[in-house]
Amino acid sequence: MSKPSLDLVRSVPVFTDLDDAAAGRLAEDFIERQFAPGDVIATEGESGLNFFVVESGEATVTVGDREVRRLVAGDSFGEVALVDKSARSATVTAATPMRCHALPVWSFRSFAQSNPDVTWKLLELLAERLRAAEARGS
Repeated sequence: MSKPSLDLVRSVPVFTDLDDAAAGRLAEDFIERQFAPGDVIATEGESGLNFFVVESGEATVTVGDREVRRLVAGDSFGEVALVDKSARSATVTAATPMRCHALPVWSFRSFAQSNPDVTWKLLELLAERLRAAEARGS
């Protein structure tokens, strides 16, 4: 199984400023996952233990019955799973064949503790996603 490139790791806003050594350490913790069209990668309401970065392919993101976003190469999802193991806020379904890299929450936790800048960026990203979700609900 391949690991994500350093460029793919750094395409995630939370990891943008990582140097090669830190990005390389983090890349080692990712697990390659492949999905066929129609595969459900994450299910709204179910707990999540992984954060995903899309290397190739496309997916739809739905909340309830409404499509709210499309994911393409370089996009990521599942940030909340990095902080807690609560229910997923959306369903992600592969629209085309996909190759993703999954980062388990237990791998991220120790990395974040030794890289506080990453933790702060994650908080900013979560706040941004919360505002976007609240705007969709109004």
